[in-house]
Amino acid sequence: MKRLKRFIIFIILISVCMIWKTGISKASSSDLFLNLLQFEAQIQEDGSMLVTEYWDIDIEDTNTLYKTFKLDNSRYSTITDVTVTDITNGQNQPFRKIDQEMYHVTKNCYYGLVNKNGMFEIAWGVGLDNSSETKEYKIQYTVEDAIAKYQDKAELYWQFVGEDFEVNAQKVVGTITLPQSATSKDEIRVWGHTEDLNGEIYVVDSNTIEFEVDGRNAGNFIEVRTLFPTEMITSTNRGANKERLQEVIQEETVWAEEANQKRQMRQNIRNGIAIIEGVIAILLCIVLIKAIREKLKKAKGLKKIEPTQEIMYFREMPREDATPAEALYLLKKQTMPFISTEIGKIFSATLLDLSLKKCISFEVVKNEKGKEEIYLDLKEGTTVTLTKEEGVILKFLIEAFDGKDKITVKELERYIQKSQTKVVKLKDDIDKWVPSRLQELELQDKKEKEEYAKYNSQFGGNVVGLIFSILIGVITAMELTPLVLIAVIPLVILEIIHLGVISHVQSKINVFTQKGVDEIEKWKGLKKYMEEFSMLDKKELPEIVLWERFLVYATVFGIAQKVLKQLKIVYPNIEEMVEINNYTYLYFMMHTNFSTSFSNAVSTSMSSSYSSATGGGGGFSGGGGGGRRPEVAAEADKPKLDFR
Repeated sequence: MKRLKRFIIFIILISVCMIWKTGISKASSSDLFLNLLQFEAQIQEDGSMLVTEYWDIDIEDTNTLYKTFKLDNSRYSTITDVTVTDITNGQNQPFRKIDQEMYHVTKNCYYGLVNKNGMFEIAWGVGLDNSSETKEYKIQYTVEDAIAKYQDKAELYWQFVGEDFEVNAQKVVGTITLPQSATSKDEIRVWGHTEDLNGEIYVVDSNTIEFEVDGRNAGNFIEVRTLFPTEMITSTNRGANKERLQEVIQEETVWAEEANQKRQMRQNIRNGIAIIEGVIAILLCIVLIKAIREKLKKAKGLKKIEPTQEIMYFREMPREDATPAEALYLLKKQTMPFISTEIGKIFSATLLDLSLKKCISFEVVKNEKGKEEIYLDLKEGTTVTLTKEEGVILKFLIEAFDGKDKITVKELERYIQKSQTKVVKLKDDIDKWVPSRLQELELQDKKEKEEYAKYNSQFGGNVVGLIFSILIGVITAMELTPLVLIAVIPLVILEIIHLGVISHVQSKINVFTQKGVDEIEKWKGLKKYMEEFSMLDKKELPEIVLWERFLVYATVFGIAQKVLKQLKIVYPNIEEMVEINNYTYLYFMMHTNFSTSFSNAVSTSMSSSYSSATGGGGGFSGGGGGGRRPEVAAEADKPKLDFR
């Protein structure tokens, strides 16, 4: 009996932990469960949307199923052409349409109309008051004016499942088909929102979008937003004479950040649960003590490489063939992948460097309105040798030119913002090739970097730790004795010590060689010099031509604007000097926000890419609720009992 009791408590504890970690769902209709909820949405050229829903649903003690839609003229005008069909076991039995609202709908009948609560409602009678069965239904309807048309894009923003939809679903899938094919998938932008952040959405081909959500809990909405070529829509009663793309991207980027914060918060909760479960693990304490001793022993045998010479200011190039990405990697003593803002700086700085290497050129031209525009021109026949990450950036540029002789900086920015997949691929390539080249140059030690990465991985949990954590949790649930405190306090202390020891060992691992450490010191000195040169002896200033090269690295370090302000102080007549000597990119760097424009474009593109899989946000009023009617036998048909 005692063993059985412990086993039951063990199962309950695991169940509670899983529910807590997965997220507690809102109230659901316990007599209904959707094995599969499938949507097929066909967007029409007139701006309407034909929607077909397939319900594979387990029903118990239920008379009527329904689905409601919140009315919102700013999102759609009306819903028409409603049909309901029983397709269980391959049959195709259309339900009979009625034109009045009923609390309990007659079996095999349905209606689609605005109910007395001011919502559009589709309800149908299933006739399973005192029985249970798995049924399949096809619900079809047309949403008029579902699409908004703008100057640059047409937009669908539709909530397929609302917060009030009270039925849990094992899986929700959907397909959205556009009226016609786009020139390329890049012309179609998609975002998905769901509270649990457990879905995926992607552009399948030039006219098809698919989305999928696993384990949809009652009370969690599912909505989709897509932008596609406005030419696909011939007429609609919704839209505005303005551009929409950038407005949506900004909005979705904010929501993506909120979603990432929510994911991080949930991950922190999971980690906290794991720590709490392991707090009273006596055996884990022993394991930690052993691990701490081994790491301290290892730390004693390590000697951190120090710079051969400490450098305050460095007025020369640390290495003539250093790329901007390599310089930033070394300056930051990078051991992890670059973040999006760093990739943006690398892209901007590499453009400047490619200009100095005569691979591309910049030209400032006045347009018909007298405004200056910056053009980029690819130079053919260059014989300069490029590193692999420079090569992938140049390849990206060539694709952006798309056969043109030249493009404007603005055109390149727009190309970056709409090419999320290519930008992410560009980042992955840079993260791969930069450390590889530094290892070839013997600036970074490959084995030591792998050792450093190994210690990073130890911060994560492992299967053995999880098993111990669950076992100790069971003991805690069964007997709240002083043993709990005896185990908790030392484990917390040991965990803190262990993390500190890992950091200590990491700090002594020589990821960079002596040669690399010395070069890092020079890059630090050059950065400090560029930040403070206006306060130093003017006699030791380099010639103005060298500042074009320095500005490449000032751009990747994020201090270009600061350097330019100092140049104007040190060289009061710099504008004349630039024009006389034809320093083209010095000119446009002083007159534009070049050093930040591409950085912002790359960051926006990457944020949009990561948010397009799943995201938070939402609040759109489509979708609505749905579920079953409460079974009130004596007064079922009285209006006062028309609950949702």
